Amino acid sequence: MPIIAPSILSADFSKLGEEVRAVENAGADWIHADVMDGHFVPNITFGPLGVRAVRSVTDLPIDVHLMIENPDRYIDDFAAAGASSISVQVEACVHLQRTLAHIRSSGARAGAALNPATPPAALEWVLDNLDYVLIMSVNPGFGGQAFIPSSLAKIRALCDMLRVHRLTLPIQVDGGVNADTVGDIAACGVDVFVAGSAIFGRDDYAAAIQRLRQGAAAHRAA
Repeated sequence: MPIIAPSILSADFSKLGEEVRAVENAGADWIHADVMDGHFVPNITFGPLGVRAVRSVTDLPIDVHLMIENPDRYIDDFAAAGASSISVQVEACVHLQRTLAHIRSSGARAGAALNPATPPAALEWVLDNLDYVLIMSVNPGFGGQAFIPSSLAKIRALCDMLRVHRLTLPIQVDGGVNADTVGDIAACGVDVFVAGSAIFGRDDYAAAIQRLRQGAAAHRAA
């Protein structure tokens, strides 16, 4: 089944614990946490203490996406705070293989995230160090952006590269995922769907999650 990961970037931070519990009760599979530093991207969100707060109210996997400079400085802190998986931006890593190995040594699953202009080939020599790949289908920094259509071709190119290397790494997509785009995204071979405003912006979280899951499952089956 498709994995639906609500992004707390779109949650109401004045009642974050309630929001996390609400999406968990509504059927979320993971909780996605976007960490931004105001340098790599023009927004600032939260640090390890925010992840620790989320961990205190849920047993769901917490998927942390580090959109920050010098991610190696903070990997151990986020893992200790309760991150189940940690992805880093390829563009922010001087030594990507070393960073991915660091994530795994911390006890978390290691992911690499690609900005819209970064090709899948950037990962070809670190595939053995990856547990999953995150395709950014918007330019990172803010929630609520529209899906970039060229991301579909990029996902297919990534799938082709993985087939050449006989690998079946999970593919995650973040940015503009909603009921209108999830089918096309799923048809390309995506496994994990990160959605912010498409869930937290709705009155009925359970219905929103179910709509995404059904739309993804139908097109994956096709």
